[in-house]
Amino acid sequence: MRPSFSRKNLLIYAISIVIVIFLSVYQLPYYVQKPGSADPLDPIVQVDGGYESAGEMHLMTVRSSIATPVQYVLSKFLPYQDLVPIEDVRPEGVSEEEYRLLQLQMMEDSQLASKVVAYTAADADVDITYHGVYVAAVIEDMPAYGKIEAGDRILEVDGHQVSRSSEMIELIEKKSENDEVHLLIERSDEEIEVDIQVEVLDTETDRVGVGVQLIEDQSVTVDPDVEFSSGNIGGPSAGLMFALEMYDQLTEEDLTKGYSIAGTGKVDIDGNVLPIGGIDKKIVAADKAGCEFFFAPNEQGKAHSNYALAKETADDIDTDMEVIPVDTFEEALTYLQELDRP
Repeated sequence: MRPSFSRKNLLIYAISIVIVIFLSVYQLPYYVQKPGSADPLDPIVQVDGGYESAGEMHLMTVRSSIATPVQYVLSKFLPYQDLVPIEDVRPEGVSEEEYRLLQLQMMEDSQLASKVVAYTAADADVDITYHGVYVAAVIEDMPAYGKIEAGDRILEVDGHQVSRSSEMIELIEKKSENDEVHLLIERSDEEIEVDIQVEVLDTETDRVGVGVQLIEDQSVTVDPDVEFSSGNIGGPSAGLMFALEMYDQLTEEDLTKGYSIAGTGKVDIDGNVLPIGGIDKKIVAADKAGCEFFFAPNEQGKAHSNYALAKETADDIDTDMEVIPVDTFEEALTYLQELDRP
């Protein structure tokens, strides 16, 4: 005999389905960030004719998605899952697709910088050409907000031509709080002059700025050739590990010595290792993947550095993985070169 459903039961059933769908699909104004993966770099970075290694380098990822009500609740109970307001991740007015493309551009920039660092250290052929500095994003409530737009090209700072982001940063950081900086920018083929009052961005170092994220338009040619297959992985944080992997393939000595090595940190073309976000989640992911060593940006030993959070997380999860503080590519390279074989 078939069970019969009253209209009331059918209505309750339909409402329940709608509620379940809502809780699982509706997007809240938060990103939920959690441990991602430890991806081996051998399939991602391919130096033409490169040497093979017994061990493996890994780049680390953080899983990030717009939170649903279910994910919102789960993040309150699961370790190393954080809720971050959307406006703290991508600037107001930047769409999800624009943000994704920005992250991919940052990945490409990271690959270019890591090429320069690795090939220079390995005494291989490398040539870099700079074509200009562009604004990737403008931080809300910062001095540049409303005066500079994403996509603007920075031509001059106080009358000085700039072709590298470091040149612009150096000129601005010479100023004191409340000083004005005069910028000549190009927007839609039109040159615009802008005066912006600088502001303290980092109270620990008194570093000043105007609140923009920069991207360099540059081209790098290397010999032997190298190809990257990073897919949809975005952001700048794989720079250090890209550089170590390329150096390892360029040189005959096995830099890994058979170990499983992970790490994170943006690297600039001078080999400085710069801080990134989500390092606690990357420590968790590296530990789950069985990595034995993890390089973390030291930020010159300042309090609350990437390394400090990485070490705190490693102690909290009681991992045997060794966390190593580094400020430069050279420090990470030297550590691996001096590491005893297992």
